[in-house]
Amino acid sequence: MRRTKYIISGGLAFSEDKDMEKLRRFSLKGWHVSDFKFMGYSLEKGESLDYIYSVDYRLVQEDEEDEYFDFFLSSGWSHIASNGDIHLFRARSGTKPIYSDRDTLVEKYKNLNSSMNYAAVPLVLLTVLTWGGTILSSGLLQSILQVIAVILSVVALPAAWTVIATYANKWKVEGKKGLVNVLKTIPFLVLLLAIVILLVFDGVDSAVLILVYMVFGAVALPTIIWIVMSLYQKTGRNSVRK
Repeated sequence: MRRTKYIISGGLAFSEDKDMEKLRRFSLKGWHVSDFKFMGYSLEKGESLDYIYSVDYRLVQEDEEDEYFDFFLSSGWSHIASNGDIHLFRARSGTKPIYSDRDTLVEKYKNLNSSMNYAAVPLVLLTVLTWGGTILSSGLLQSILQVIAVILSVVALPAAWTVIATYANKWKVEGKKGLVNVLKTIPFLVLLLAIVILLVFDGVDSAVLILVYMVFGAVALPTIIWIVMSLYQKTGRNSVRK
């Protein structure tokens, strides 16, 4: 009988609550998370227990770790694993939540915003500049910049998508529904712009065409992943309940 298993994550920026709920359901069946894995979690088989889970986003220096984890432990939350600035905790059902009010929740998502901005904003700006250079150049330089731009875009587009999701989470907690709705329309507006470029403008630069197709992929791929994840989580929920 297997003693470990891997389950996929929906992406903490996009479905943190669903991930924590899923981990709890697995714990009820004796499968307890032991570590982060690429795009998911590693689980170990054990006794069936009603654990609840929570994540914290915070840059913790090495000399601050003991004090940081002891603080949560004193509140009933045991540290399970960390991945960079992301820290996963577990507690028995009924333990007071780590974030029990709006102010602490806002602080939590501000920490996540800071981490994502630090990594994503320079990458996105560099990608935009590279695409600009590709469109304005020609010959060998254009070919080189185009390859670099495509490679950067593969990372920058999901990063930008994630940053948008983290701002939506923070503003949702702050009650800024208007801003949240504006953020939700951005991907569709970008997709609409790409469609207009394809249908209205003839003879557009090949670099622009590649960028347009990558935008299609950036919108279509997360949509496909969301559909697959929804089906997977639904199937997993039914499986755990059996």
